[in-house]
Amino acid sequence: MEEPKINPYAALAVGVIAVSASAIFVKLSTAPSGVIAFYRLFFSVLFMLPLFLTKHVSELRLITKKDWLFSAIAGILLAFHFILWFESLNYTSVASSTVLVTLQPLFAFVGTYIFFKEKLSSTAIISGIIAVAGSVVISWGDFRISGTALFGDALALIACAFVTAYLLFGQNVRKRLSLITYTFVVYFMSSVTLLIYSLAVNQPLFPYPSKDWIYFILLALIPTLLGHTLFNWSLKWLSTSSISMAILFEPVGAAILAYFLLDEFVIWTQLVGGGIVIGGILLFVMDERKRLKVNNSVKEQ
Repeated sequence: MEEPKINPYAALAVGVIAVSASAIFVKLSTAPSGVIAFYRLFFSVLFMLPLFLTKHVSELRLITKKDWLFSAIAGILLAFHFILWFESLNYTSVASSTVLVTLQPLFAFVGTYIFFKEKLSSTAIISGIIAVAGSVVISWGDFRISGTALFGDALALIACAFVTAYLLFGQNVRKRLSLITYTFVVYFMSSVTLLIYSLAVNQPLFPYPSKDWIYFILLALIPTLLGHTLFNWSLKWLSTSSISMAILFEPVGAAILAYFLLDEFVIWTQLVGGGIVIGGILLFVMDERKRLKVNNSVKEQ
């Protein structure tokens, strides 16, 4: 495998910052969850279309039936991840929702072991437990808000399972397709799924205030094209578990943005939990780097 032109971990850091803004844009929008998700992916596909048609459309002929199937499944999983997560933000706080939706290591550790037979060191497992514990601390103060908050928490947790499955299917396909082709195909599949869903549940696609259209476009540009595309790019060099660990940064960034933009106060549990999350992620990243160095040294011998 060729060497990456930029550090995959640096790409992950930028991606996490970008996706941290996602919950804020959703909270500010007045549209239904399915519609917000549809326009997020629809505009993403539109923005990618010129580049795809001019440089990558010929690659479609090289996609196998298995890759088409896995890409379609990944797109459907991503669509329902967005539906459930956006809906959860109608019932619970940004902090609780983003924390629960990023508890992916609990699912990814199991998924990568079952489907890809990836071995995880004891340090990686411990760091995952630490990061998840920090996420629980962040959300603990919000769990007692109301009964509806608990419903929102449940939706976010299910959304977490969907996005982890999406990454698992993507890890298999991404290693054989270019970033643009894979991303375009998956986002297209996802937008079609969201369109069908919105029409099926009678969520109108228009009209909406001009501010909502701005949020739709910002959702496409920042967390989707920048954030998720960087995650997809990283899949070629990093495991699903590595990406899931890094995404645990998202609750920290989202909580900070919610404080300044939505007047959601940051309480002590979020500050302490955020520190624990960062500690767990750093431990995991250092263990991954150590493992890669050992593997590379073995190959060179």
